[in-house]
Amino acid sequence: MLTCRCRDAPPPGLLAGIALFNAGRFYDCHEELEDIWRAEPHPVRSLYQGILQIGVAFHHLSRGNWRGAHNLLTAGIEKVSRFRPTCMGVDTAALVDQSQRCLDLLRDLGPEQVDAFDWTLVPQVVVRQ
Repeated sequence: MLTCRCRDAPPPGLLAGIALFNAGRFYDCHEELEDIWRAEPHPVRSLYQGILQIGVAFHHLSRGNWRGAHNLLTAGIEKVSRFRPTCMGVDTAALVDQSQRCLDLLRDLGPEQVDAFDWTLVPQVVVRQ
C-alpha cells in the first residue's frame, strides 16, 4: 500500500529537511532529505523525494534556471500528490496546491521573465503532530 507509513510520526531527518526548506535553505534541504530518501525502503520514500525536488526547484529558480525549476516542480508535485491530504503529519495537500500555484506562475512567465517570479508564493511545509 502506497501510504503504509503515513500514520507514522515524521522521522527526525524529515523534520530537519523541512526546517531547512522553510528557512529557504533549499540546497541544504536537498542534502538532508537525500539521506533519508535513499535509505527508505518503503514507498513513503517518494514523499521525501518529492519534497526534496520541490525544494531544489526553488534553488534552481533562485539561480534563474527556469527549465530546472519547471522540471523539478513538476516531478515533486506529482510525487507529493500521491500522499494527499496528509502523510507523517505533513500537510501534503497544501504543499501541492501552493507548489502548483508557483508552477503555474513559472509557466506564465516563461524563461524570459523568470526574474519576475513572486517569491512570496513559495510554500512553507506545514507539519501537524
